[in-house]
Amino acid sequence: MRRRGIGRPGPSLLGTVARTAVITSTASAVAGNSANKRAAQSQAATNAQIAEQAQMQAAVQQAVAAQTAAAAPAPAPMPAPVAAPSMLDQLRELGALKEQGILSEDEFTAAKAKLLG
Repeated sequence: MRRRGIGRPGPSLLGTVARTAVITSTASAVAGNSANKRAAQSQAATNAQIAEQAQMQAAVQQAVAAQTAAAAPAPAPMPAPVAAPSMLDQLRELGALKEQGILSEDEFTAAKAKLLG
């Protein structure tokens, strides 16, 4: 068995370079894997936060829709349009009021002029 002595030369230059290359590539691979794992964990956490926010937003929209539906009263039915009395009907009414003595001759004339324009 051979022993290394104190004065004996160390490993060859080529051996040192090869050992250094192996150590460097191993360190790079380990660092790359660690970085990839951290990135994946970060992405998973971000995706979980986005999903949670989407669920919260959907819940808020449902709540707003429910409140809007509950708060909105049913539309009131539209009343039937009332036909305006014709000019002839209004003149007959004025004549009847004059005959009953409710309108004087001057009032009747003024109302008739207003009605006829």
